[in-house]
Amino acid sequence: MRYYGLALAIILADQFTKWLVVTRMELRESITIIEDFLYITSHRNTGAAWGILAGQMIFFYIITVIVIVAIVYYMTKFAKESVWLGLGLGLVLGGAIGNFIDRVRIQEVVDFIDVYIFNYNFPIFNVADSSLVVGVILIGIVTLIDEFKKGRSNHA
Repeated sequence: MRYYGLALAIILADQFTKWLVVTRMELRESITIIEDFLYITSHRNTGAAWGILAGQMIFFYIITVIVIVAIVYYMTKFAKESVWLGLGLGLVLGGAIGNFIDRVRIQEVVDFIDVYIFNYNFPIFNVADSSLVVGVILIGIVTLIDEFKKGRSNHA
C-alpha cells in the first residue's frame, strides 16, 4: 500500500539526516541556518518529548511495538476508505519506526532541528518527531471531520 511507502520514505529521510548529524557534527555543536530562528544542533535524547521519561528504554520499546501494531491494523482496516487517514497513519508509522531504530541501536534518539520562536528555544527534534506530530494532527482532523459528519447525518 502507498502509505507503507510514505512510512519508508520518512524512515529513510530520518535515518539519513541523523547519520549526517552524527558523522559530521560534534555533540552539542550548532550550525546557524537562520539567525535567532533555526539551527542544526547535535543533541541526544534518552526520553520522549522534552526529555520526559528519560532512560526508560523498555517502556519505549513496549509502547512503540504496540503503536506499530495498532497503526498497521488501522491502515489495513480503515486507510482504504480515507486517503487522509492513511497519510496520517503512514506519517505516524514512519516517525515511530524512525525513533525506534535509534532507541534499539544506540539507546537514545538523535535530535538536531533547533528552533527559537519569539526567544523561546523549542525542544530540539528530528524528522521522525515532525512526522509523528503532523501525522497525529492529520488523524485528529480526519477523526473530528468524520465525527462531525456522523453527528450531522444523525440529526438530519
